[in-house]
Amino acid sequence: MQSFFMEFHPDQLLTVIFTLFAVIDIVGSIPLLIAMKEKVGAIKSFQVTLISGALMIAFMFLGKPFLKMLGLDVKSFAVGGSIVIFLLGLEMVLGHEIFKGDKNGHSGSVVPIAFPIIAGSGTLTTIMSLKANFEEAYILGGILVNLIIVYIVLKSLNFIERMLGPGGLLAVRKFFGVILLAIAVKIFSSNVGALRK
Repeated sequence: MQSFFMEFHPDQLLTVIFTLFAVIDIVGSIPLLIAMKEKVGAIKSFQVTLISGALMIAFMFLGKPFLKMLGLDVKSFAVGGSIVIFLLGLEMVLGHEIFKGDKNGHSGSVVPIAFPIIAGSGTLTTIMSLKANFEEAYILGGILVNLIIVYIVLKSLNFIERMLGPGGLLAVRKFFGVILLAIAVKIFSSNVGALRK
């Protein structure tokens, strides 16, 4: 640990932070999170952040062995996640409910908010990919910084909703719904080919 601090490279930490920030895309997920909040009542910000962080850290250490144990690979995992993301995007664009809300339940904190919106297949596979180029301490630091950002955004949803207003929220929601659809198609197309081999 001492050698890590002696050879600490801030640029590497910043690279990991910005890479994860781009993949998690918590800012782009705001309209979707507001829509989910309306379904499940109130989003438990700390619980969602904690579960998302646990998933990211667990996947960093145990991702490949866990998938291998289930007879799955990263490509299959990514394809499954892309289908869920596609359905979420479709719901946002068309305005038809696909994921049924349960205001009395707690599952909305886990699916689909913690997974796959925050700690989705893209985030988890990116974390595994980062291990090839960066020390685990940098990745853990990057995860921690992004979790703080996620928590702040989740806690500010009511303020953001009031600031945008109904019209602005609808326009932003449909725009990011299309973005989500595009992301889902990209993840699907880049991974589905490997499943045929």
